[in-house]
Amino acid sequence: MTKEINSLVLAYLGDTIYEDYIREYLIKKGISNVNDLQKEAIKYVSAISQAKYLEKLVMANFFNGEELDIIRRARNHKCNSHPRNCDIVTYKKATGFEALIGYLKLENQDKRIDEIMKEILNSSMED
Repeated sequence: MTKEINSLVLAYLGDTIYEDYIREYLIKKGISNVNDLQKEAIKYVSAISQAKYLEKLVMANFFNGEELDIIRRARNHKCNSHPRNCDIVTYKKATGFEALIGYLKLENQDKRIDEIMKEILNSSMED
């Protein structure tokens, strides 16, 4: 049933899950100033960053076939607008990533979300 949910709805949910995860990570990291938290969070939650992390994980064959299908379906979903700070291709990649997170949440696959997030946070430390 979850696969039948509109990709943009999955992305809507995935966006909040992903952002909450990043915010919690940054707070636990010891950042206590709200302005600093916001500046750091943008390094992870912008469409440009999400697309970059998605590309890294795809190149590393991190996702299984089902996950790639969810990403593809959301990435290929027709949309008429995108943020001004990125191109449509980047925005669609970010939407695919967010849809995967939303899908995994609805499928109660929190452990898989944790694996993805740990991989992202580890790769961000290497940049």
